[in-house]
Amino acid sequence: MATFAESITVADLDRDPYPIYARLRKEAPVAYVPAVNLWLVTRAEDVEFVTTHPDLFTAQVTDSTLDRSFKGKSLLTMDGDEHLNMRKSLDSKYRPRMVSTYIDDLVTPIATEQLGEITSNDRRELVASYFEPISVLSLGAVLGLGHLSADTLQHWFHGLAMGATNFERDPEKQMISDAVESEMNDELLPIMERLLATPDDSTISHMLHSGMPDGEKRSAEYILPTLKLTILGGMQEPGHGAAATFFALANIPGAFERLRRSPELWDDVIQEGLRWIAPIGTQTRQTTQDVELGGVVIPAGSAVAAVVASASRDETVFANPDTFDMDRPRESNASFGYGPHFCAGHAFARGVERISLQVLVEGLPDISLRDSEEVEFTGWEFRAPTSLNVNW
Repeated sequence: MATFAESITVADLDRDPYPIYARLRKEAPVAYVPAVNLWLVTRAEDVEFVTTHPDLFTAQVTDSTLDRSFKGKSLLTMDGDEHLNMRKSLDSKYRPRMVSTYIDDLVTPIATEQLGEITSNDRRELVASYFEPISVLSLGAVLGLGHLSADTLQHWFHGLAMGATNFERDPEKQMISDAVESEMNDELLPIMERLLATPDDSTISHMLHSGMPDGEKRSAEYILPTLKLTILGGMQEPGHGAAATFFALANIPGAFERLRRSPELWDDVIQEGLRWIAPIGTQTRQTTQDVELGGVVIPAGSAVAAVVASASRDETVFANPDTFDMDRPRESNASFGYGPHFCAGHAFARGVERISLQVLVEGLPDISLRDSEEVEFTGWEFRAPTSLNVNW
């Protein structure tokens, strides 16, 4: 008879992974799940251990879905000095102190324009028409891709996501991802060649030049996988994180009015939203040797998913973990990971979320979810509501 872990399907995880994670935390906190060809690590303590011990759990995963889709190693599949060097190329634009100098001026006009778009055209759906466009346009501007439309950037994001989450090796998903990856190369490589010769202050330019010895540069081909990773993660976390948080707030009577009166609460609300629904659910590693964890031996060379989404709902860490509580005392959670691979863009993501939500709630004081619509969330690696139909 199959064990619970052996019976889990990709469809089960996509539908709602949280009850599955809760049962795994209780019965099999370290378990091999054949459907995704991964060992799932679900308890908070173990998740942190996996992500902070690169000597035992390397980020350099054989046949990584990311490397397969991006056609090379990215920041998330690098370790040691190589990872540190690539991280330096991003830090100049994404350090929290730097982000605080530009985030409001960058995102507020984009969010305000997008709000005008949905109200003037009576588009009463927020995921594809509001949160995603703000997320992709904000990131596009700071990357140096401000000339690209939201439609193009959203197309790139959804295509890349197909491959990055293709643990089950679905050939149709990979074909879609590969086609988008090729489209991106055609657009991005000429931009990078220009920036190699004539640097500017865009993120792409810093990726090519920052942190390098005088006279040396990173090649366009070398940074391309990390650029695709930045596009994928930088568009996923803010837009879909904001959408999930909006859904939670819309189901709390008086929440929007309270936030209009006390905007200083937004940072804590964003933190709670990221804990409640982690936009990016796992960090994948590979064992460098046989490792005993949670009473189970994981064989050397095994792919291991540190399930940050589960860690952020661990009942030994958080009271009533399945409840979104806008008054929860602010404390760290696993939504952006741990250790050397803690998300480089966390401050940027939080800023985009805060501004997109604040502009919406202040601009449409009577906004509410349509009572007749049942909101569907989907995804386990990338989780978000599929749509948010609203009234105002």
